[in-house]
Amino acid sequence: MVYGIFSTILGNITIARNGQKICYLQFGTEELKGTLDINDSILKDVHQQIMEYLEQKRKEFQVDLEISGSDFERKVYEAVLSIPYGRTKSYKEIASRIGNSNASIAVGGAVGRNKILVLIPCHRVIGSNGNLTGYAKGLDKKKFLLEIEK
Repeated sequence: MVYGIFSTILGNITIARNGQKICYLQFGTEELKGTLDINDSILKDVHQQIMEYLEQKRKEFQVDLEISGSDFERKVYEAVLSIPYGRTKSYKEIASRIGNSNASIAVGGAVGRNKILVLIPCHRVIGSNGNLTGYAKGLDKKKFLLEIEK
């Protein structure tokens, strides 16, 4: 694994890749097992895309993802990836989309374990009543990400 730590308007982010695919993006500074390389061209490209997104100059990412997790988690992440820029879906809607309308809480758990923030836009998943609920890195970041997509 190759990883880098980069600066954004929301603070540092840590981005990692396995081979050519991004497998990790989290807010904060994380020391990961692997090689730290802030000059890696793939990581620098993802950082640039994130910066463009945060500056409202990009709505879609051109990134290959390595999505890990259980079969259920991967289904949730695929459903979350289908939420368009500027839109939101509830945990219940995601549960229904993956064929288990009673799995809202489990969907929330899977969303909370998302290792590839922003690129898998779990910030677009909200409560059924429209309230912002749960975001592993803080509701302030979730609110900010949704605001820039308005």
